[in-house]
Amino acid sequence: MDFFGTIMFPFKWLVSAIMVGFHDGLSFIGLPAANGWTWTLSIIGLVLVIRAALIPVFVKQIKAQRGMQLLQPDLKKMQDKYKGKTDQLSRQAMAQEQMALYKKHGTNPFSACLPMLIQMPFFFALFQVLSGISTAKQGGIGIGAMSVDQVKQFDESSIFGAPLSASLLHGGAGGNEVVVWILSIVMILAMTASQFITQKQIMAKNMSEEAMASPFMRQQKMMLYILPVVFGVGGINFPIGVLIYWTTTNLWTMAQQFFVIRRMPTPGSPAAKALAERRAAKGLPALPILGGKKVDAQAEAAAAAAAAAIAEAKSQRIQPQRKNRKKK
Repeated sequence: MDFFGTIMFPFKWLVSAIMVGFHDGLSFIGLPAANGWTWTLSIIGLVLVIRAALIPVFVKQIKAQRGMQLLQPDLKKMQDKYKGKTDQLSRQAMAQEQMALYKKHGTNPFSACLPMLIQMPFFFALFQVLSGISTAKQGGIGIGAMSVDQVKQFDESSIFGAPLSASLLHGGAGGNEVVVWILSIVMILAMTASQFITQKQIMAKNMSEEAMASPFMRQQKMMLYILPVVFGVGGINFPIGVLIYWTTTNLWTMAQQFFVIRRMPTPGSPAAKALAERRAAKGLPALPILGGKKVDAQAEAAAAAAAAAIAEAKSQRIQPQRKNRKKK
């Protein structure tokens, strides 16, 4: 076993164990053990387990994104300060100030990638498990927590006549090649479209004006079109089982993001204004800002004015009052 295989082994075992657990549970309630839909539901169950486990990470991601939105004005001022300065000392000073800003607001630009980074080992593990099914069947061995019989069941299972281990590029033994092509193309389109819609609704509804004008936003716009193309091209090599996993997790992300945009939008974004209007129409108070350490500018000004008034009152000299003398 090579170094990469050694690293991926625990992930492969965990992924296959979750799938086997769902498969055994579905078989126990009466679904056919060798049926492709039983294994498809097992893959969907795997998605639900992984995404549910990532909810705490997602909450941290939302808070980090709020912090990134709130520091955009300060970040722009810092960039304007060092604009045109290309010497080593200036670049180093800019990097130090930038890290200080991230620390002050309790965020960093990599926090938004955490769910994706955590999920990628499981995705690669599932890809290795499903793409190695046919080889494992021929060798009479199991994969991870899957026994030899379960490997054989999975290899022989199909949906709509397309084996779950088949792919658009490599096809699949014993399956209808036309169905494999059609199903793969439909799943690839669904996978890329759900990812594009998710990112598009974030940019259209959940970004403040400062964030839309930032250099970071230009990179996000490029990624909006690049990532779907990358996954679409890579999808031709994904087994149908992997496409089911990735499409399901993208649909989860899209629904989750829709909930966040509607209920917990970014301050200053069109979605935040829409939420404020809905709450005002119902006579409800405005919601506090989620995440970030920077308070609202008006509140900050009011607090500063109040502190100045208190300081001025304390500094005033209190004039002593004369006592009335008794007349003789």
